[in-house]
Amino acid sequence: MATTEAADVEAQWFGRGVAGIGGASFLADVGHEMPTALLPSLLTSTLGAPASALGVIEGVSDALAGVARFGGGALADDPPRRRAVAVGGYTTTAVLSAGIGAATAPWQVGLLRAGAWTARGLRVPARNALLADIVPASVYGRAYGFERAMDNLGAIIGPLLAIGLVGAVGVRWAIGLSVIPGLLAALAIVYAIRHTTTPTQRDRQPIRVRVRPVLQGQLGRLMTGITVFELGNCAATLLILRATELFQPGRTNDHATQLALVLYLAYTLAATLISVPAGRHGDRHNPTLVLLAGAAFFVAAYLWFAAGPAGVAALAPAFVLAGLGVGCVETAEHATVATHAPTPLRGSAFGLLAVTQSAGNLAASAIAGILWTTISPTAAFIFLAATMTAATGTFAIVAKHDTAAEAESA
Repeated sequence: MATTEAADVEAQWFGRGVAGIGGASFLADVGHEMPTALLPSLLTSTLGAPASALGVIEGVSDALAGVARFGGGALADDPPRRRAVAVGGYTTTAVLSAGIGAATAPWQVGLLRAGAWTARGLRVPARNALLADIVPASVYGRAYGFERAMDNLGAIIGPLLAIGLVGAVGVRWAIGLSVIPGLLAALAIVYAIRHTTTPTQRDRQPIRVRVRPVLQGQLGRLMTGITVFELGNCAATLLILRATELFQPGRTNDHATQLALVLYLAYTLAATLISVPAGRHGDRHNPTLVLLAGAAFFVAAYLWFAAGPAGVAALAPAFVLAGLGVGCVETAEHATVATHAPTPLRGSAFGLLAVTQSAGNLAASAIAGILWTTISPTAAFIFLAATMTAATGTFAIVAKHDTAAEAESA
């Protein structure tokens, strides 16, 4: 009987709800990657703003998104509220992002971008908590792996679509047309909600930020490892910059940049392809081992970047290793939080994860950037590799604790 039930779960994990959330992630990423790719051109070439304006707008928007993710976790603790937040977040992001195409001044771009990114931040914990409502815990890895894979695929298609549309209708209209995939993403979330079991009726959860209850027990130990990992998880733009600088001797800057972007595509493809297999392995074994493997991939990748081979083929494995690392870790992070968070606090747990990811990424990128400027790119990547080594050790300790706990319970 147990074997039959396991086979049923294996066959049914990819249901309409999972497909809806995966579709929403794909369409939303296509929708907001289009204006993101065209924002520099709109600001500097069309509106005549200095490059510093782009930095300020993106910095403020990213900061607001991080704060919104934390607050969005508290909103998502209540099942009915998380559904409304998810639909509203996707819809608002689509409309405000597309509205950037009609902006006539840089300050308008800033307001619209900040609003869109705040809405995007609010919806993240709600979407992740919804996915945990849809599937049983035994297949969380596969479900979150599929969602991550679709998100990464959207990050590939969005800029490509933007490039094609610019040639056909111009920058402004290309940004405006991003509302189509954005609103389709909102419809996909509605579709997923319609195929989610109605939550058991209970008292409405108050809107309250809760951290200490989330960090108790196994999840607290995992969050320690995740925090160390995120402190070494720098922005992918630093990988692109490293490749561009290594490729510049003997090439024009544009040619070097194009080659670096080709390798970034390999990074994204690797993350896309590994997500579901990594989730499946986590479901069948210990997902902490997937976190450990992801951190180990990053150690190898950063050491490769530190060595700095100048050839495209020689540097390609570093991008692939980093892509495998991010695909493994993002999938396992979501699956472990969904597994170990108390059900009434699942939204808060995902909000805490999201703000840890944002803050850690900012800190890693800032420290690496300072080391890059004051010492060398090699020093920056050695620092990142050392941090990832610490994360690998932390995940190993947590995995050992998990094994011991399972042996005691058996």
